[in-house]
Amino acid sequence: MNIFGKSVTYAFLIISSFVFIIPFIWMVSTSLKEPGAIFAFPPQWIPDPFLFQNYKSAWTIAPFQQFLENTVTIVVLTTIGTVISSSIVAFGFARLVFRGRNVWFAILLASMMIPYEVTIIPLYVEFKLLGWIDTLRCLIVPSFFGAAFNIFLLRQYFLTIPYDLDEAAIIDGCSTFQVYWRIMLPIVAPALVTVAIFQVMNAWTDFMGPLIFLNDQRNYTLTLGLNLFRNSYLTEWNNLMAIASLVTVVPLIIFFIGQKYLIGGIAASGIKG
Repeated sequence: MNIFGKSVTYAFLIISSFVFIIPFIWMVSTSLKEPGAIFAFPPQWIPDPFLFQNYKSAWTIAPFQQFLENTVTIVVLTTIGTVISSSIVAFGFARLVFRGRNVWFAILLASMMIPYEVTIIPLYVEFKLLGWIDTLRCLIVPSFFGAAFNIFLLRQYFLTIPYDLDEAAIIDGCSTFQVYWRIMLPIVAPALVTVAIFQVMNAWTDFMGPLIFLNDQRNYTLTLGLNLFRNSYLTEWNNLMAIASLVTVVPLIIFFIGQKYLIGGIAASGIKG
């Protein structure tokens, strides 16, 4: 590609990035403004003065400390459950030979085509029978049974590893679990980090699951807390944008820290966009 073509491409990417980042910049700007300056015309992009106390006041209006604790609990436990369960299943599909392996894997892939909305009612009935409705178990326990996409991604990564390693480890006296735990997991660490990042992002931003399964405000997550705040204090735009900024900042930090592993894990697994 010549210099002119590269210049046009980079200019287009920069302009597109700026267009997509404008709502985030406006959200942060609004969160630092006085109420009277929010709808000023022409728009005031740089607040004057900067009201950082908006964050403190918005955080204390509703019990966001409790919402944060619930969210962190769900994120940590679901990430652990997803990484462990998905890696075990993926290892079995990639490294073990058993009857009907390809059929079961095809069924697993087919389950990815089922929308989450279709499974909500059966899940609700099941959790109701177990007495789990309005508890965090509804959002945590399913992660310990694997996720189809994560299993597929990890299986593709496992398939890139030579089978000679398995044979050498077995000859040295390793059991199947030891091959998985001591040999394979360290090798597929980039893919495991990728799965963990996906799960953290999904659990942190999940709104539908908590909305359906949680009723008591003490069990609310940050997304439900943000919705509660929006319904109760809709006209307080500066406080609303302050809470939205705080809820958004963690996924952004995790993405920027882990984007190298995210891209590398997907590329090494052979999944094409």
